[in-house]
Amino acid sequence: MRYKYYLVTLLILVADHVTKWMANIELRPPKSIEIISGYLNFSLVYNTGVAFGFLDDADYFWKPYALGTLAVIAVIVIFVYSMRMPEDRRLLHFALAITMGGILGNLVDRIFRGYVIDFIEFHIHEAFYWPTFNIADSAITVGIVLLLFDAIKNPAADNAMGQPAA
Repeated sequence: MRYKYYLVTLLILVADHVTKWMANIELRPPKSIEIISGYLNFSLVYNTGVAFGFLDDADYFWKPYALGTLAVIAVIVIFVYSMRMPEDRRLLHFALAITMGGILGNLVDRIFRGYVIDFIEFHIHEAFYWPTFNIADSAITVGIVLLLFDAIKNPAADNAMGQPAA
């Protein structure tokens, strides 16, 4: 990832932690703030699992270490991959920066808290509830969607090593 994109990563990381800090202060359970009636609430959740609470109920001593290690590996892979990609792939670098900011946001929580703070609760009245999430989760999701757009825009333009496809 070219250096100017590190600012995007940093902005995601800061925004994530400022909102988590605010949520942790303002949303002490059982408090919930309705933002859009029937659709959006802010409710505090401490997530010890991964995305969407997967593995949250699994109580293994090694879980935080494994999840932290996977996050560190993901950040290293993103960094190395981005350094090998051409500088003119702006969408790719932007997507990688957003994704890395989200991964780092949740990693910092895991390291210093042992869990991730989630607080955004999307639902459609009582019929559908999306698992509670945070800014970092949103950044990871948006980053991956942008990576898919880049892949569609640049099919076989570069392989994983940054060399032209044969």
